[in-house]
Amino acid sequence: MRKLVYYVGASLDGYIAGPSEEIDFYPLSAEMSAWIGATYPETIPVQARAHFGVEGVPNAAFDTILMGRGTYEPGLRIGLTSPYPHLRQYVVSTTLEIDDPSVRVESDDPPALVRRLKAEDTGKDIWLCGGGKLAGALLPEIDEIVLKTYPVIAGTGIPMTAGPFDPTLFTPTRRHTFENGAQTTWLTRA
Repeated sequence: MRKLVYYVGASLDGYIAGPSEEIDFYPLSAEMSAWIGATYPETIPVQARAHFGVEGVPNAAFDTILMGRGTYEPGLRIGLTSPYPHLRQYVVSTTLEIDDPSVRVESDDPPALVRRLKAEDTGKDIWLCGGGKLAGALLPEIDEIVLKTYPVIAGTGIPMTAGPFDPTLFTPTRRHTFENGAQTTWLTRA
């Protein structure tokens, strides 16, 4: 069965972006950039694929992306309606309308969508791209977290998860540390 994997980057204090959606404060080293391109090339959006040298590179871990409105809209503001054309794209929103047949809007029941996608007979895992509200709503469906932790304190911003109090245990299974102090930790639902 396919897994829902929350592959996300966060500050040491658990923010995936600043209060105005900033992400440029994360120290991204050349080593880490190369690692992302080699390990998770499908997580690089279309406008950056040439820069990372992953144009035409097959998907390694995911074939489907699930994102909230807040994660999708920054691309939309620059005219990008299909940020991940190499993946099946779903945006969860009750208010957004998207005029692009390669992007599907889910407005009714995101957990049911995830269960349908997980039940498919074939395919790679499903990437929960963000944001925090969607991750909070889908917490019962998250099978694995791949957390890129950057050695920076944000102070405030968009939290990694936002939802009701629901302590959920995950078990670390491996960790990779980069020269700049950033780490990637793989965690599976306990």
